[in-house]
Amino acid sequence: MWGASKRFRLLVILLSLLMSQEALPLYLQIADELRHNIQESLFRVGDRLPTEAELSERFGVNRHTLRRAMEVLRHEGIVGVERGRGTFVVAAPIAVPIGRRVRFNESLKAQSLQPQSQVLQVAEIAADHPVAKQLEISVGDPVVLYERLTLTDEVPLSIASSYFPGAHFPGLVAHCQTYRSISLMLQAEYRCDHIRQSTRLSARRARTEDARLLRMPANQPILLSESINVDQKGIVIEYGVTRFRGDRMELVIENER
Repeated sequence: MWGASKRFRLLVILLSLLMSQEALPLYLQIADELRHNIQESLFRVGDRLPTEAELSERFGVNRHTLRRAMEVLRHEGIVGVERGRGTFVVAAPIAVPIGRRVRFNESLKAQSLQPQSQVLQVAEIAADHPVAKQLEISVGDPVVLYERLTLTDEVPLSIASSYFPGAHFPGLVAHCQTYRSISLMLQAEYRCDHIRQSTRLSARRARTEDARLLRMPANQPILLSESINVDQKGIVIEYGVTRFRGDRMELVIENER
């Protein structure tokens, strides 16, 4: 059995912890409890939180106090508000380096994320003027379009459309159905390197179909990346157009050494 003095010290410690928690403003206590709910996976990334009315009733507070708590979580990047839909749990933005090498999947794996890829379409098309200009080929030349959706933990991150000069890569349509890594495919099947020559970044409003696939409101911006990639001889082999979810991704420009 513990002595009286030891039991007293333990009681003092417990009371001090309880008092320190209760000393916090009520909205911070609510934010702390919701934060723990999310950390313990009671609410997962992508889940919609209960409504203001439901949370106000749960915590026994008015909506003003609850909104202050939610604002704390929003500033921490833990939740996001989608107008007309509610408040959702979000993850911290994923950083993707933009450097000389094209290594999107590898950069996700380096952050302990497991990318999944869904092929949206693989088709041989005729080059229109914008694509022909970027690939340095003639209008009407055959081009292979390889379009895919990338996700992690079933949350969509990006839609990538890659245009390849068909004459440069015979049999590419079939290979695109097999490989999920473009760099690996080009190296294994064509002994071709995959080097980023240039990248243009901009912010745009999502197209309706892209917003649907990325599961985001159509009025939210996307990060648009347009890249020109070359082989080891400096020949243009790919024009890439990637639409990233602006609330999930950060593009980091790497300085080459």
